[in-house]
Amino acid sequence: MNGPAFRKLRYHAGDAVTALPAAPAGAGLLDGAGVHGRLVVGAVLLAAGCGSRLGNRPKSLLELDGVPLIRRLLFALSGAGVDEVVVVLGHHAELIEPAVMTFPVAVVRNLNPDEGQVSSQRLGLAALKGKLDAVIVALADQPLIDAQDIAALITAFNQRPEDTSVVYPEVAGERGNPVMFTAEVRDQILAGAADVGCRQWQAANAAAVTPFVTDNRSYKVDIDTVDDLERFARDTGHRLRWPIAFGVP
Repeated sequence: MNGPAFRKLRYHAGDAVTALPAAPAGAGLLDGAGVHGRLVVGAVLLAAGCGSRLGNRPKSLLELDGVPLIRRLLFALSGAGVDEVVVVLGHHAELIEPAVMTFPVAVVRNLNPDEGQVSSQRLGLAALKGKLDAVIVALADQPLIDAQDIAALITAFNQRPEDTSVVYPEVAGERGNPVMFTAEVRDQILAGAADVGCRQWQAANAAAVTPFVTDNRSYKVDIDTVDDLERFARDTGHRLRWPIAFGVP
């Protein structure tokens, strides 16, 4: 996480709802020139992991300024005008589901989350019901992703080379998240074998993948370990905390 300074966080627990309100359908989904027209975008938000390296606790419920990370991601997707969101739960589903039920999202449960992230991706992609132009796959443990970051990814997707279908953020030569791809890619993933997910499709179709090169390190920050928590506090001046009910300092 060394590198350019992170943006100052722009909202806090008391104003989270009003700072990132639900946008009208399609808001922010045009590129700068409006050449491509309006995109209908769906999103899959992954939150099925067990948090094994964080004491087997649901890391998507870590709080930044009192707001669980999963809610911050939902505010970001809504604020960028994403049309449809599916949240995929697995481990800790009973704890996480109450945090998302006030949002207009579909929730699906991966009954076999230990099969890995690919199984959750495929469940989420299959659960999207609308007629979509593109899909975003996002992680629920990225504390710095906001509506502007989602909108920037959508703009980069709109401006991608014509012969490409997948766009991902690239920061200092490293991959970040979320990733965005066409509805056709989604269909091809679902038509593939059970072990084919976003990364596997990209590996098999490298020529159709293009990076969104940026110095915004928010796309690279996620939380997997105690060291990540400490590094986040050092780099941002903000500390992620577990809900009081967890009894963890």
